[in-house]
Amino acid sequence: MEKIQCQGCGVVIQTTDKEKIGYTPPSALEKETVLCQRCFRLKHYNETQDVPMTDDDFLKMVSSISDSKGLIVHIIDIFDVNGSLIKSLPRITGDNPIILVGNKLDLLPKSTSENKLIQWLKKEAKEAGIKVQDVFLISSMKKTGIDELKQKIEDYRNGKDVYIVGTTNVGKSTFINALIKESTGYSDVITTSYFPGTTLGFIQIPLDEHSSLIDTPGIVNKQQMAHYLSPEDLKIITPRKEIKSRVYQLNNQQTLFFGGLARLDFIKGERQSFICYFSNELEIHRTKVEKADALYEKHNGELLSPPNEDSLKILPPLTQHSFKLSGGKTDIVFPGLGWVTVTGDETTVIAYSPKDVAVSVRNSLI
Repeated sequence: MEKIQCQGCGVVIQTTDKEKIGYTPPSALEKETVLCQRCFRLKHYNETQDVPMTDDDFLKMVSSISDSKGLIVHIIDIFDVNGSLIKSLPRITGDNPIILVGNKLDLLPKSTSENKLIQWLKKEAKEAGIKVQDVFLISSMKKTGIDELKQKIEDYRNGKDVYIVGTTNVGKSTFINALIKESTGYSDVITTSYFPGTTLGFIQIPLDEHSSLIDTPGIVNKQQMAHYLSPEDLKIITPRKEIKSRVYQLNNQQTLFFGGLARLDFIKGERQSFICYFSNELEIHRTKVEKADALYEKHNGELLSPPNEDSLKILPPLTQHSFKLSGGKTDIVFPGLGWVTVTGDETTVIAYSPKDVAVSVRNSLI
């Protein structure tokens, strides 16, 4: 049988084993658009199913780019820079030129300075050892910045292939759909969803007679919160519109819970503002440090939600990270969840996050 690829995720279609990737019923081959069963369920029922591919499988597949010649477009999630910037990118892509694209601009407060954000992203990339040709800010959902980026990609690629690279759930497929619609008028060419790991193989979209736009599988970063949550909880923590900052005036020895997924204890310092940037759907609860353990033990998964029952089965236990902050506004970042801006000097906090989801600090983004 002639090899057929799923038009949603790029995997090779097979009709013999329902348990393996790429399965579709034989009758589906007669349709104009052929989707594997996984993509069909994702597209029509918003259901996901486990994929028997390891993290190494994804990484090995994407690493083949280093043997090719083309432009690398690295898509990152502006709301989760720490979790979506691929620090091993030069090793994966070789000597190919890289442009960095910050997606989901529409989620940040309108007061955010785009120039400041671009300079900050350049600095973050440089510190990660990634040499970028340029940095762009876009919103795939709102189509903001797509026209300019499309023109810049054309300028930078010099007639060569364009590889779209990123971690899972940064909006690569949504970006490509927006790019294709701008160019051809076709909609929803690539399967998109809330769920990590939608694209299973390279998907090639012709740009001209000799080159293609190539969507690659998302690289799995286990430091992202998304990999430890049920689909229902993932929808709650994934912002869908501009995030509204929530400000808490705290005395030391007070605690903030972000659902039951993370916690921040204010240990030492003057009374000050803690500015929280999380999905508007995520509930934040305040209590005293002395009562925090008991509250978590009694109400995690109920009052402190998410996690729901399904997430509790896979969510690692919370581990703590202590930080002494000084020198102005600082962000405490929970990868894949959000961040808290601390405004005071000489401040000590303890941050709790699921094991392997490493909390970090940075100069204030906003």
